Amino acid sequence: MKKKIGLLTLIMAFWFTISFITNILGPLIPDIIRNFNLTDLAMAGFIPTSFFLAYAIMSIPAGLLIDRFGEKPVLLCGFLMPLIGTLTFAYFPTYPTLLASSFIIGLGMAMLQTVLNPLQRTVGGEENYAFIAELAQFMFGTASFLSPLVYTYLIRELNPDTYVSGKNLFVDMLAVVTPREMPWVSLYWVFSLLLLLMFITVAVSRFPKIELQSDEKAGSKASYLSLFKQKYVWIFFLGIFCYVSAEQAVSIFMSTFLEQYHGVDPQTLGAQCVSYFWGLMTAGCVVGMILLKLIDSKHLLRYSGIFATALLLMALFGSKEMALIAFPAIGFSISMMFSVVFSLALNSASQHHGSFAGILCSAIVGGAGGPLIVSAIADMTSLRTGMLFIVAFIGYITFIGFWAKPLINNKVISLKELFGSKA
Repeated sequence: MKKKIGLLTLIMAFWFTISFITNILGPLIPDIIRNFNLTDLAMAGFIPTSFFLAYAIMSIPAGLLIDRFGEKPVLLCGFLMPLIGTLTFAYFPTYPTLLASSFIIGLGMAMLQTVLNPLQRTVGGEENYAFIAELAQFMFGTASFLSPLVYTYLIRELNPDTYVSGKNLFVDMLAVVTPREMPWVSLYWVFSLLLLLMFITVAVSRFPKIELQSDEKAGSKASYLSLFKQKYVWIFFLGIFCYVSAEQAVSIFMSTFLEQYHGVDPQTLGAQCVSYFWGLMTAGCVVGMILLKLIDSKHLLRYSGIFATALLLMALFGSKEMALIAFPAIGFSISMMFSVVFSLALNSASQHHGSFAGILCSAIVGGAGGPLIVSAIADMTSLRTGMLFIVAFIGYITFIGFWAKPLINNKVISLKELFGSKA
């Protein structure tokens, strides 16, 4: 029992590390544009594109690697590749190395996520899988909430105008290896230290052998060909694509928008808004678990889409005070969308669930497409117009809430039954 708890704690630390590194890009965009003298937003948009493109490329091969070599070599490689990526940029902080670093980090993170989901089911037991999955989501959200705050702290402490050596040993060490004019690069040294710690921990740990379930295995060529002929497969694929596009576009560009239109400091209040976005998304997941017991998932998807659209319009066209509230609140309103669309998709298929899940996971490439689309429109018009296109992403997800006809609906109970069961 003690060993099982230790392994689960370690898995939660893995999820924390993944999120801490992957969801920090939003606050960094203004710094990246300024320090690398980028001429347009599209060049900044290539950074999340390189990450999510690598993610999409590696997702299915990672499953094959687990079958061939086992979970521990994949975990080791999953931490080693991001470590190489973060160290490369930390040593050579240029725009081309940042693109290469993002791609390498994306490859490693795809490997880690592919192995961690079945690993936590194997360690915790199938009877506890739902609880453990939610705990992992909580750790993921907590790390996304904390990383922008760590960024703000490092920026403040390493500011060349106010930095004083001798106050903090760790900050002094970062000051030695970080360019004075780019204090945000210190984050990549922190990432490297965290990844090195995880790599060493994996190397000295023992993990149980993973037995993949049917919905975790890659299907045959025939199963994929059969699914590709189905209209609903493409509709749900685009739904996942649109969700990830919306999530990433809002989180990545909100700080830049607040700076351009309201004069908000991206290194303090802007980063704080990104932090609250991820924090409220975590809170929304908890609320969503309760609501899915009370409301049909299709209805919940519709309400979430309408609410998210209203908040986005308020953030883009409202006052500074409204934008500071509305942008983070979008995280709460879209928090349930991914899981609902994914479950509606799988509940709409009568067979080949493993292959279908693989197709849906590859739609995470929306994290590459969404920010690139928004930045391209922004360069041709304005950032406000570019971000307005996010309404189309959310609108399509809302449409799925009206269109979907799953073979199995989520079970709902009344408030009376809910409180009665508690009694």
